[in-house]
Amino acid sequence: MSDNNDQNSIDSLRNALNFQFDISWQMLEIHLKGLENQECLWRPGSRGLHVVNQLGIWKADWLDSEDYDIGPPSIAWLTWHIIFWWSMVFDYSFGNGMLTREDIQWPGDMTVVREKIEQLHDDWKNRITTLSDKELLSCEKTKWPFEEKPLYELAAWLNLELMKNASEIGYCRFLYTSRKK
Repeated sequence: MSDNNDQNSIDSLRNALNFQFDISWQMLEIHLKGLENQECLWRPGSRGLHVVNQLGIWKADWLDSEDYDIGPPSIAWLTWHIIFWWSMVFDYSFGNGMLTREDIQWPGDMTVVREKIEQLHDDWKNRITTLSDKELLSCEKTKWPFEEKPLYELAAWLNLELMKNASEIGYCRFLYTSRKK
């Protein structure tokens, strides 16, 4: 295989990752638009993952199971989850790898939540587009949530996680709106 074919393959990989990321981001933007605190803090079920204000600090629930009987998460928890996994990826791939789930708080207000998620988006977009081809193909920076995978697989996982959380937020918003009628 020639160097030109290798470069075309890497460019195609970058284009596919950027396309997935942009589509996922657009979906999230749609579902975050107009989202207010009351809707964000609404619990769609009697059980489910949520955030709790403990003396002014918003902590997220965490269960070791992903069984359906845990119940649906709130939008607050879902937005916390986006902040959580993105922050963890940044810290473990580009920082000192010391961040824990308990270190990551929910901001407590949708305006601040949106700002935090937009900052993570901008930082990720900048980081991923400035990686060298060697860095993108290397396993060196992939340390959370898995190891021994090339960084482009971590980027693909991040795209999937973003799309999943965006769709869950959208579904929860449908439930919230339809319950009023």
